Amino acid sequence: MCGKQPEVAALQDLLIYAVKGLSLLAVEGRKVGINDAAVNTFTCEAIFSTLTNVDFDPERFVQLITKCVGLRDSLKEKIAAAGGNTRFPDSPANFIPSGTQADLVAQGEKVGVKSYSDMNPDILSLRELLIYGLKGTAAYADHARILGQEDDNVYAFIHEALAATLNSDLSADEYVSLVLKCGEINLRAMELLDAANTGTYGHPAPTAVPLGAKKGKAILVSGHDLKDLEEILKQTEGKGIYVYTHGEMLPCHGYPELKKYPHFFGHYGTAWQNQAKEFSAFPGAIVMTTNCIQKPKDAYRDNIFTTGLVGWPGVTHIADKNFAPAIEKALEMPGFTDDVEGKSVMVGFAHNAVMEVAGTVVEAVKNKAIRHFFLVAGCDGAKPGRNYYTEFVEKVPQDCVVLTLACGKFRFFDQELGDIGGIPRLLDVGQCNDAYSAIQIAVALANAFECGVNDLPLSMILSWYEQKACAILLTLLYLGIKDIRLGPSLPAFVSPNILNVLVDKFNIMPINSPDEDLQAILG
Repeated sequence: MCGKQPEVAALQDLLIYAVKGLSLLAVEGRKVGINDAAVNTFTCEAIFSTLTNVDFDPERFVQLITKCVGLRDSLKEKIAAAGGNTRFPDSPANFIPSGTQADLVAQGEKVGVKSYSDMNPDILSLRELLIYGLKGTAAYADHARILGQEDDNVYAFIHEALAATLNSDLSADEYVSLVLKCGEINLRAMELLDAANTGTYGHPAPTAVPLGAKKGKAILVSGHDLKDLEEILKQTEGKGIYVYTHGEMLPCHGYPELKKYPHFFGHYGTAWQNQAKEFSAFPGAIVMTTNCIQKPKDAYRDNIFTTGLVGWPGVTHIADKNFAPAIEKALEMPGFTDDVEGKSVMVGFAHNAVMEVAGTVVEAVKNKAIRHFFLVAGCDGAKPGRNYYTEFVEKVPQDCVVLTLACGKFRFFDQELGDIGGIPRLLDVGQCNDAYSAIQIAVALANAFECGVNDLPLSMILSWYEQKACAILLTLLYLGIKDIRLGPSLPAFVSPNILNVLVDKFNIMPINSPDEDLQAILG
C-alpha cells in the first residue's frame, strides 16, 4: 500500500527481529547496572526506520541489521563481565545475519508476521498491536531525543515490551496490560516531544500561513522534523531562497523561533496523497524529513534530498545536516517566476494557545453558543473512502467546533468554517504528536466543567493509516477514552475477538456515513 518493495519489508522484519534480541540483552543489562545510551538511541532509530513511510532503501537496512548485531554482542560482553545472564538459546539474541542482501531477505521472510501461522490469532493480534504501538512510541522518543529530551523509562519499556514478544507463555490478559502500558509510555514520549519543541522554539501561537508562493528560488520541506527545518532556515539565510513547508510541517509556522525567519514564507501543496503530483510541479529543491514519498518519479528524483532516517534508492541522502547540496540544487532551478496569490490557513492552536482563551470557550459552551467539539484527526492515505473526513467536516453544524491534527487534516485544512464569537470553528492543534496538546485541552475542559473527559461534548473521529496512529490510539485507550470512531477501515491486524474486547470495553466503532455519524452523535 505504501509503495514498499517486498524485499524491503522482509529486511525491516529482520531488523525488528534483531532488535528483539538486542532488547533481551538490554533488559538483562539493566538488572546488573548496565544501561548503554548507544543501545537506547539505536533501538529507537532502528524501530523508527521501519515505519510505513520512512525508509525504502534496502542497503540501509542491511547496515542497520549489521550495526544491531554489533551492539548486541558488545552489550553481551559487558553483561557477562558484570555477572549477568547472556544465555538465550533459540532466540534472536544469538541471531547471525547472512552474508548477502538476498540471504538476509530470505531470513526476514521467516520471521515476519505471516510466518506465525500456527500462533493463536488473538495472541498474534495483540503482539502485533503492541509492536506497532512501540514503533510509534520509538518515533516520538527519537524526535524528542534530537532536541535534548529523554526519559530512560521510555527506553526501558521499549526493551521490556520487545523482549516480552518473544515469550510464548504470555496470556492475552498479559498482552493487554502491555498494550495499555505502551499507551502510557507513548503519552510520556509525546510529553517529552512537546517539551522539546516548545522549549526550543517557543509555544505555537495562532498564525496565518499563505498557501501561495513568492517570486524567487525555493526549497520545500516535508515530513516532521523541526530541527532539520531550523537548520535549513539558518543555512539559507541571505541566499535569496524562500523556504516552504508541506504536509506535517505546516504547524511549524506557529513556532516563534521558526517563523522569525523572513524567508520562511508559506505552505505548498494540499494533501499527503497528492505528493507525487505536487512535487513534480515544484520548481525548487525538496527535502524529506522523517517520512518519504511513494516511489519518486524519475522526472524529479534529482530534486529530492532525504535526511535523518529517510531513504530511497537513487535519492541523495544528507546525513550530517549540511544542506549545501539541496541549497545548490535550489539555486540551479528556476524557482517561482512570479508571485502566486492564494488563500491562507490558520495554525498554532496548541494547548498553550487554547488555554489562554479557555474561559471564553467554557463560557461559549455554557451559553450554548458551542454545542459540540469534534476532534477529526489521524493519518492520511490514498485509499478510497478517506473523502469521508472532508465531507464530515463540511457537514459539521455551525454551532460546533472542529479540532484537528496530523496529516489527515489535509483533507479539509483549507476549509473556511468561520468562527463562533471570535473562536475559529477549525482549530489546527498541530502534528500527529500534538495529540498530546489535544489531550491537555480535553483534560483542561473536563476540569473546568468538573466532569470526566468522556462526559464532555467531545467526539473523536480518527483516520487510520500507520504506526504513529496506533501509538496514539493506545494512549487514548490507556486514558480510558471511549466512543472513538475509527476509519475508513479497521486495522487488519486486529482479530475479531480482540476487536470485540475493544468494542466492549471502549466502545470503539467504525465510521459509517458522515450523516449517520453526525446524527448518532448530536441526535
